[in-house]
Amino acid sequence: MSNPFACVVEPLDPSQPVKKFFNLYKLGDARYGRLPFSIRVLLEAAIRNCDEFLVKKEDVENILNWKVVQHKNVEVPFSPARVILQDLTGVPAVVDFAAMRDAVKKLGGDPEKINPICPADLVIDHSIQVDFNRRPDSLQKNQELEFERNKERFEFLKWGSQAFHNMRIIPPGSGIVHQVNLEYLARVVFDQNGYYYPDSLVGTDSHTTMIDGLGVLGWGVGGIEAEAVMLGQPISMVLPEVIGYKLVGNPLPLVTSTDIVLTVTKHLRQVGVVGKFVEFLGPGVAQLSIADRATIANMCPEYGATAAFFPVDEVSISYLIQTGRDEEKVKRIKSYLVAVGMFRDFTNSSQDPDFTQVVELDLHTVVPCCSGPKRPQDKVAVSEMKKDFETCLGAKQGFKGFQIAPDHHSDHVTFVHNGSSFELTHGSVVIAAITSCTNTSNPSVMLGAGLIAKKAVEAGLTVKPYIKTSLSPGSGVVTYYLRESGVMPYLAQLGFDVVGYGCMTCIGNSGPLPEPVVEAITQGDLIAVGVLSGNRNFEGRIHPNTRANYLASPPLVIAYAIAGTIRIDFEKEPLGVSAEGKKIFLKDIWPTRDEIQAVERQYVIPGMFKEVYQKIETVNESWNALDAPSDKLYTWDPKSTYIKSPPFFENLTLELLPPKSIVDAYVLLNLGDSVTTDHISPAGNIARNSPAARYLTSRGLTPREFNSYGSRRGNDAVMVRGTFANIRLLNKFINKQAPQTIHFPSGETLDVFDAAERYKQAGHPLIVLTGKEYGSGSSRDWAAKGPFLLGIKAILAESYERIHRSNLVGMGVIPLQYLPGEDAESLGLTGRERYTVVIPEEPTPRMNVQIKLDTGKTFQAILRFDTDVELAYFRNGGILNYMIRKMAS
Repeated sequence: MSNPFACVVEPLDPSQPVKKFFNLYKLGDARYGRLPFSIRVLLEAAIRNCDEFLVKKEDVENILNWKVVQHKNVEVPFSPARVILQDLTGVPAVVDFAAMRDAVKKLGGDPEKINPICPADLVIDHSIQVDFNRRPDSLQKNQELEFERNKERFEFLKWGSQAFHNMRIIPPGSGIVHQVNLEYLARVVFDQNGYYYPDSLVGTDSHTTMIDGLGVLGWGVGGIEAEAVMLGQPISMVLPEVIGYKLVGNPLPLVTSTDIVLTVTKHLRQVGVVGKFVEFLGPGVAQLSIADRATIANMCPEYGATAAFFPVDEVSISYLIQTGRDEEKVKRIKSYLVAVGMFRDFTNSSQDPDFTQVVELDLHTVVPCCSGPKRPQDKVAVSEMKKDFETCLGAKQGFKGFQIAPDHHSDHVTFVHNGSSFELTHGSVVIAAITSCTNTSNPSVMLGAGLIAKKAVEAGLTVKPYIKTSLSPGSGVVTYYLRESGVMPYLAQLGFDVVGYGCMTCIGNSGPLPEPVVEAITQGDLIAVGVLSGNRNFEGRIHPNTRANYLASPPLVIAYAIAGTIRIDFEKEPLGVSAEGKKIFLKDIWPTRDEIQAVERQYVIPGMFKEVYQKIETVNESWNALDAPSDKLYTWDPKSTYIKSPPFFENLTLELLPPKSIVDAYVLLNLGDSVTTDHISPAGNIARNSPAARYLTSRGLTPREFNSYGSRRGNDAVMVRGTFANIRLLNKFINKQAPQTIHFPSGETLDVFDAAERYKQAGHPLIVLTGKEYGSGSSRDWAAKGPFLLGIKAILAESYERIHRSNLVGMGVIPLQYLPGEDAESLGLTGRERYTVVIPEEPTPRMNVQIKLDTGKTFQAILRFDTDVELAYFRNGGILNYMIRKMAS
């Protein structure tokens, strides 16, 4: 059917009548000019894609009427312009696409119908680890190991790039997905099929929101949901509230963008923005570079919002020129955004739209800070770090406590490393990593780190040799300007050599610590510390031996590395002593903002970006040499331990069966609050005593060949065994941190997978009881696929992280939520009962369902299918089954 809004189409430039756009002002509707800029992007997409089938005129009216309906759980469709993937989530997506082709063929359809319809970019950045550091050839050695470990996965991805249309793959060694997106992939405005329209995207990584800093609306979704978008389905979303976040004032001279984002994260956590858009306004925004804005937008998942949007302004346009974008295209980008009412002047308050609520931050109040020791929202001023850590040592076990007895706070262990004797205590820094797109995309903090390194070396300061230091830039451009500005040799002298281009320490690919260090930590039961310029520091994520982990700006990472401990008051205690015996304080080597900006203006230039990115798809010789098959259907290798055809579609038929109730389910796990996707589906190393390790050993692999869980996401047999395998999982049934549970029929304590297998063999369904913010953290599809394969039919939680709930829905796992004011404790649930969840034949969104226990007790919970589309996925057994039936029929 033709678009009912075709009447608002007109040429952007009358001299080029073939290049058109949907002029939203021609709607003649005064409400448009009052909409938040982020909602205008949703509106344009709805109008452009309106076909009265997937997108209806009623949807357009609902978006226009945002101010009235924003609180009413109104569902609207959104068709993003593109999809972005990284390799950990990209491999299972390509595996699913390959398996879907097989399934469509089996059901009598055309397998080549399974293809990305929406453009998809996949950046390989999550596979490289810090195996080598503090040596000139660290980068080369780590990249060689990356290919050795991941050759099979990389060959599979290369097959995917050839077998599927509309899929571009950026090879390993290029950078971090979000930084490459910011510097290279982002269009800001699409020019396609004769139309201009806003760039927008969803990505299979929760930090996809980083691109919001450039005025491109984007957020993270589950891999499962992203696959549906790639297949041309709009996302079904509840029209969000939009919190206006007003920035005023100027930052203090010593404050970095990292300090600002950690302050914003804590503030917005307190405001409560889960499931909402945040849109920035106010004169303070004009003081922030695009890199600063991207840093703030990057940590959007940490403050819980769906998106953190900075509309395009003159600073955005200047950034596009600075990063080497074509100047004619940039002119058209601005012309289009002005014409459609999406170009912003942050100093002009008359442009401010309506918001659900406006909260304000005076940038002048921001002080240097870190976050930790276990959560990104737990901000600590640098001046309070020593005192805060020492309080945490003795505090009750929890997010801010380690429960170390007072008489053990001064414990220390002496050890020998490379022939020299050293001492570790509680608070000793053993990992110091400049890592993560959050900060490595920002020249001001990277050059700040370089300048502090230069001054430190010149003052005679050093970093202890056992501390695992590393620098993993988010793109080759960073190395280019660090080298050209002359600071790279000083970083290397302190141990911060370039170890690879990828996420590395930020996602737990920190590699091994020196064995004597591990032994000392274990012997003394020490709270050792990791300091990183990342965005996540959840327990067990960075390294199994660092129980305290702090997020900090790159300059502070270097400062704490030199200090060797978190138990230092930089204002009163020196970092070290010079050769002349002079005490050197942090303030003596900290560069001013003017110093940093002078170097940035001189060395961060468009030519660098053009040179790095014009050869990005061909520069990796190892990638070029990979030999990938050319068949349209993938030939699965039964001997492979990396790539395996998943069992999701084995019993799929074209006929649809009515939904069934869950009868007499056992509780597999009884969990508390803030269970993260790291707890559910670890991405780090595979423990040698785990079910996954036993499986790999049975396939003839040695521990050295295990690689990480993240690298094996293309193999369901490994991933289901890795589900709930985090050593820091706290299950109330066994009342200690361990990846174990009680198998109630036998009373035995078993690894979670082994218990689930026993239940499955006996034909018993399973559920999980949990608390608030279940599934917070990275958007891992295996955190939903794994529970599904364990036989978990439903999760009963107090609240969910947005992306994870949608992933559960996508896999056909039922998300149940306690009624307001109720929880396991108030209902007297122990988890030892058996649960029957009554699902009606015609369920409706967010209805209450009855839960009956074998004790005779009954209560109600909310069925968290929030939209009719989610119910359609559930009836089909998940989103992929829904798509296969659609393509095969």
